[in-house]
Amino acid sequence: MKRLFVALAVLGVLCAAVLAACNLWMVHSTNPAIYTLDNAENLEADCILVLGCGLRRDGYPSQMLCDRLDVAIEAYRMGLAPKLLMSGDHGRVEYDEVNAMKDYAMAMGVPSEDIFMDHAGFSTYESMYRAKEIFRCERIIAVTQTYHLHRAIANARAMGMHAVGIASDQRTYARQWYFDLREAAARVKDTVYGLAKPQPTCLGKAIPIFGNGDVTNDR
Repeated sequence: MKRLFVALAVLGVLCAAVLAACNLWMVHSTNPAIYTLDNAENLEADCILVLGCGLRRDGYPSQMLCDRLDVAIEAYRMGLAPKLLMSGDHGRVEYDEVNAMKDYAMAMGVPSEDIFMDHAGFSTYESMYRAKEIFRCERIIAVTQTYHLHRAIANARAMGMHAVGIASDQRTYARQWYFDLREAAARVKDTVYGLAKPQPTCLGKAIPIFGNGDVTNDR
């Protein structure tokens, strides 16, 4: 029993060390690439990539997602990139983040042809993999909340893209403690994924981001 306790203790220390190392590396290496709208005027990219994060029961974007979209739309209006790439979960007919995101942007005056949809952005890693391989992006501006932006930028860089981010923190979010805990574990997972580069759930033919976004329409 004593040996088992010691072994478990050592394993726990090792796991904690790996968790801390991955988090410290990811945050430290991406901090200089995180901007706000106030200091982002000189950024330039192929597209502004918005990461999905849930819908309300009525199918409208969640508050956190609305904040991401508002910041991304403003960055588009500032001329930082000519296209928006909405990447989210559309794995089921009854759950469709990306069309809800596109509808929101169009209601704010963004032309349909400037909005691409990635219907298979089931995770941050998969969104970045597909941005590179499917949409042929080389330079992106990722938009999400700061706690998530470190991992988004790290994933994009692992795919060989030049990536910066604009933080979309517009308020204090409920259950932020939960998001922070989940994110700490996800950084370890995506550190491994960035090294191993497993294929995402879905791939397909190339849809270059420089074309017409309406080619990604499915309705």
